[in-house]
Amino acid sequence: MQIDFRLPSLGADMESATLAQWLKQPGEAVRRGEAIAVVETQKGLIDVECFEDGTVTALDVAPGAKVAVGAVLARLSVAGTAAAAVASAPQPPPQAPPAVVAATPATPGAPREAAGTGGLTRISPAARRRAQELGVSLEVLAQQAAGGVLHIEDVERLAARAQAPAEDARSAMRAVIGSAMARAKREIPHYYLGLTVDFGPAREWLARQNATLPIQERLIEGVLLTKAVALAAARIEGFNGYFREGRFERVAPVHVGSAIALRGGGLVAPALLDADRKDLKTLMREFSDLVRRVRAGRMRSSEFTAATITVTSLGEEGVETLYPIIHAPQVAIVGAGRIAEQAWAQAGAVVVRPLLHLTLAADHRVTDGRSGSRFLQAIAALLADPEKL
Repeated sequence: MQIDFRLPSLGADMESATLAQWLKQPGEAVRRGEAIAVVETQKGLIDVECFEDGTVTALDVAPGAKVAVGAVLARLSVAGTAAAAVASAPQPPPQAPPAVVAATPATPGAPREAAGTGGLTRISPAARRRAQELGVSLEVLAQQAAGGVLHIEDVERLAARAQAPAEDARSAMRAVIGSAMARAKREIPHYYLGLTVDFGPAREWLARQNATLPIQERLIEGVLLTKAVALAAARIEGFNGYFREGRFERVAPVHVGSAIALRGGGLVAPALLDADRKDLKTLMREFSDLVRRVRAGRMRSSEFTAATITVTSLGEEGVETLYPIIHAPQVAIVGAGRIAEQAWAQAGAVVVRPLLHLTLAADHRVTDGRSGSRFLQAIAALLADPEKL
């Protein structure tokens, strides 16, 4: 049976993307979780994955075309049962009409993909010389190209993009983020709660663990918080899922969006998948990989479409308390400030302890202050007993 492979929404702020490269050609098999295409958004280059086993039968969009969220990119042949499952599965409403915005053929300067490159970029000798003349790093060009073979005209086009004024890119990113946040504040009835947590037990446990680990495997405080939020979201009803079409959709897996700052400005919040089910070492490894790929401008579509709750922190910037905005269609976001030594009453005495200020922004259509209080207390209890993380 034939099914349509459509451009997914990679965030509430996304309306369209540019197809940068096909990773599969007609007649090639594709497996669940394997990337078919690379698209370019304001957030960078994103690998768009397939969620069914099948065979590519047609490519409907040429590289270089700008397409709307929901547009058909390709057609796949899959087993009948898989196609039926896709047809019957509830699909989120597209945020833009499923039509090609500017489905024009690829520009003459679009990078040519070479068979068998495995997604790696090759640069012709003439193109290398031209890159040296332009004073552009080959590594930067390779990241921009996302695979294939670069020729002289490709180098000139990509060099122009790489050298575009940083202010233009920052302004575009701020406009996109501002639009999404304005819509979220307008449509979601936020309520906010705060709780101060003694982070001493977690910090002491972390020091003991890291003393036994190689430097490259050592854990950071943010990973403990991510795991605590994930476990609390799995246990307390109403904080893990989406609000769509007038109702709350509870989700069983907990995919924690992690707010990561982009080089040059801007913010993205891709997900650490199944964060409640993974040990801290695995989460640390996946978080490090996520940050590396985000900063390099190369991400996966599943990381943007899957997040069920988000954690954001400005502790490194010295902020003690922040009040974040919910990332629609999620229903909750946890904010964390810096961990600072402050006076703390303990057992009738005033002591100095490392304190963490947590905040929760939640959707009042789904939960209330009492539920939110239980959720924050669950996070605090887990941080107080890190052996259970």
